[in-house]
Amino acid sequence: MSSSVHEFSHLPRARGLSAAAGEAEGKAPATDCGAEPCVGVIYNPRSHRNRGQDLDCGGSPHIFVGQPGNRDQLPEALADFAARKIDLLIINGGDGTVRDVLTNGQAIFGDNWPTIAVLPKGKTNALTVDLDAPSDWSIQAAIDAFRQGRRIVRTPMAIQPKGDPDARVLGFILGAGAFTLGTQAGQSAHKLGAFNSLAVGVTTAWGVLQAVFGSRENPWRRGATMDVKLTPGGAPLAHSGQGDPTRRQLLFASTLERMPAGIKPFGHLQKGLKLAVLDQITRRTTALLPFIAMGWSPKNLRERGIHRVATSGFEMELDEAFILDGEAFPPGRYEVLTGPELSFVAPPA
Repeated sequence: MSSSVHEFSHLPRARGLSAAAGEAEGKAPATDCGAEPCVGVIYNPRSHRNRGQDLDCGGSPHIFVGQPGNRDQLPEALADFAARKIDLLIINGGDGTVRDVLTNGQAIFGDNWPTIAVLPKGKTNALTVDLDAPSDWSIQAAIDAFRQGRRIVRTPMAIQPKGDPDARVLGFILGAGAFTLGTQAGQSAHKLGAFNSLAVGVTTAWGVLQAVFGSRENPWRRGATMDVKLTPGGAPLAHSGQGDPTRRQLLFASTLERMPAGIKPFGHLQKGLKLAVLDQITRRTTALLPFIAMGWSPKNLRERGIHRVATSGFEMELDEAFILDGEAFPPGRYEVLTGPELSFVAPPA
């Protein structure tokens, strides 16, 4: 996770990524791996659980390892994998590494993504919770699962500045308002040694306490100025009338079907792109949030200022930063759509 703002203007452009793929096509010939899968590994040595540990790749001639030092070097590594026509792409890192690999890979792999495996090596690993990946999953175990395990299809969100489809990022968990504060609190939880589901539980509990006992000027209750419209059609997301109608306390969106710590912020909704939005709800309703976050749906939820919807996409205009897979992005007007369908490896049932 990072508290710094990662500007969209610094994201790789689609044309540049396609050019990188074209250059690599002439450098790395397709590899004949015979009966064995051709495997490409993106290894992030800065990921929390990779620090000070050796890269466990077994020395197989059919495993190609990329260790990009920064985001700018990812396109070259992924283009090399695409030219070799790998069968399995293993992402060795946390949620932020997954976001960066998917973002840089969209123009390189196009409609021909390899099967993907994710090793839970970061501070947060929400995707691997959804994919049933054990905490000690290794490269060899992922390769074995490619042969004998399950396939789980997930579709990341595609977030792009309004009207600029060439600058877009792919990710699985998006939040704004109090969620941004929660991410910063999560940084503190990490420093205290809390990671993954424990960090989610700690920051959720802290946020609820702040919202229950604070005034509407408390940052956890004040939220951010938001304009949210559902697509297609651009119908505004209804507001309950609780608090300032121009502000929302929290926005949370994801395409994952299972969340860390067993939370169910979208209630019974599971498939596809889901959106949960809180208006500036009352203290009484705030006190019920731990139960609502676990999936409980009391009567008059919308009237209380809590909205849960499944949608094909939405637009959001924010006056404060939002968070995508642990990293902050600047305020502005964005479109949030569904990205490509990707096939992920999961251990055998």
